[in-house]
Amino acid sequence: MTAKIFIDGEHGTTGLQIRSRMAGRRDVDLLSIPEAERRNAAMREDLLNSADIAILCLPDDASKEAVSMLAGNNNVRIIDTSTAFRVAPDWAYGFAEMDKAQSDKIRSARCVANPGCYPTGAIALIRPLVAAGILPADYPVSVNAVSGYTGGGKQLIAQMEDASHPEHLTVNNYVYGLNLKHKHVPEMKAHGLLARAPLFSPSVGRFPQGMIVQVPLFLDNLADGATIESVHAALVAHYADQDVVSVVSLEDSAKLARVDAEELVGKDTMKLFVFGNAGTGHVNLVAVLDNLGKGASGAAVQNMDLMLSA
Repeated sequence: MTAKIFIDGEHGTTGLQIRSRMAGRRDVDLLSIPEAERRNAAMREDLLNSADIAILCLPDDASKEAVSMLAGNNNVRIIDTSTAFRVAPDWAYGFAEMDKAQSDKIRSARCVANPGCYPTGAIALIRPLVAAGILPADYPVSVNAVSGYTGGGKQLIAQMEDASHPEHLTVNNYVYGLNLKHKHVPEMKAHGLLARAPLFSPSVGRFPQGMIVQVPLFLDNLADGATIESVHAALVAHYADQDVVSVVSLEDSAKLARVDAEELVGKDTMKLFVFGNAGTGHVNLVAVLDNLGKGASGAAVQNMDLMLSA
């Protein structure tokens, strides 16, 4: 029996990528709304309530509206890609590799909040170290990241690619979120098991897809006896026995002269690196992923597959 899937917001960047990942699959039946009817509330509500799983690729307020359209219909399961429900206690957080029990939580959940692309990288690096007692929960964590411009959706894509756009951007890289109140910070704190909000500095580069997330640390501010090797070992142990998140060996990392933000474009996996200097006591944790892969659409399809396997 095929599962009926409705992507609410299928004509946006994330929705289109989800559709492309499901093209040719015979185990799902994609319900679709014509682009001209995407603001037809009655048609949307009917399709939402006809689905087995509704994947919401909408702004926060529109996602909340869609969820309200499903009130009382427990037959429809939900994957929401907005930030609206990422720290809601009654929603499962859709990062399956976050801990050993998370995939089962997603599999059995009615409502799953898809992680943000930046938090996926940050939490992947931070949470295992907090859980292992290496990184104190009250450590003053900073997260520095650069994303491909597709993370900003159709508006930013047009600004970057269309020279005739009234707000055309010619810069090669820019930092934003300068008020240090980025909407991804709450989920980084909550799912990173942090006692204090991290200082998050995001930026956008002139490349469509790809992402680097960096978390710099001082060894002497970690647990007593922490070393570059013990930090790396904690990540290796955390991500053992799965094939989505890989931890690059210290030996292979030491051979690198650079890390490429576009290395995993088109893939739904993530790579983690540990770079360090024992002499200075400095460590830099680095995550590389596709902001539309494991950082968005790929994660949504992964979560859908887990839910369908229940």
